[in-house]
Amino acid sequence: MHTHQLEKWTHDHVFGQDQQREGEKRTLLIVLLTAAMMVVEISTGLISGSMALLADGLHMASHTVALGISVFAYVISRRLASDRRFAFGVGKINSLAGFASAILLLGFALTMVIESTGRLIDPVAIVFDQAIMVATIGLVVNGFSAWVLLSTPHEHGHSHDHTHTHTHDHAHEKGHDHNLRGAYLHVLADALTSILAIVALLAGKYMGASWLDPLMGIVGAALVTRWSFGLIREASKVLLDSQADDRKVNVLRAAIEHGSSDRVTDLHLWSIGHGIFAAEIAIVSDEPRSPEHYKSLIPAQMEIVHATVEVHRCLDH
Repeated sequence: MHTHQLEKWTHDHVFGQDQQREGEKRTLLIVLLTAAMMVVEISTGLISGSMALLADGLHMASHTVALGISVFAYVISRRLASDRRFAFGVGKINSLAGFASAILLLGFALTMVIESTGRLIDPVAIVFDQAIMVATIGLVVNGFSAWVLLSTPHEHGHSHDHTHTHTHDHAHEKGHDHNLRGAYLHVLADALTSILAIVALLAGKYMGASWLDPLMGIVGAALVTRWSFGLIREASKVLLDSQADDRKVNVLRAAIEHGSSDRVTDLHLWSIGHGIFAAEIAIVSDEPRSPEHYKSLIPAQMEIVHATVEVHRCLDH
């Protein structure tokens, strides 16, 4: 068989990963905003002597680094999209970045607990007016940043016509973008910190309840920890090639077996990136058809971009 005859039977594993995503541009904007606010908070904290504001600025610095990781993940995914060393493309870089962001969030939460506990034991003087003003500005910036990331439109991939699978358009749901979710959680954690700080500072200024400042820090740390574990759990499923949820597996099995003597004896369905899946299917049948026939039965909305089908004749008939 000549090389040109083989071309229609071969394919790449880019799966649209070489295209710039809307999340990348928006995350870059948030990195710049967060970095600018970080400089303002740290500078004001040093000038005013407000340890609370300085600590908040340092927290924002850690989030700037985490958001930078998110942008790096988007860029490196695009540049390595055609690298054949990656068996199923570079989609998992997205989840790896989300996992790293979640770990940083846990470190951020631990730092909040340590600092808050220290302030409960040994309270520090707070310059309330300056701290409230800058914390309010920080809340506005974080609120805007969260809105920008939350409003990122759903992305739609390219139609892939592969001989070994079916032609379809797969929609990438934002919920599958662990990298974008990690960036959003960092911004949300900053916004939460600002809200709790403002409440505590107002209570301290007008009610003398300075102890609320460190207490709110502990409450915020608990919420951030919960978000972190949720993101770690979701990203880990992709990184460890976990089987897709039972509903999705059952839909695929029913589509293959519907109205025939065909039976699926082995089925693996797992995520290989942002809203895209791979599948391996073993079928036993009294009257087996070609692998291409069974691939054509896979519902387009299942977003399966790589499918391998193994067909066997039932020896009992």
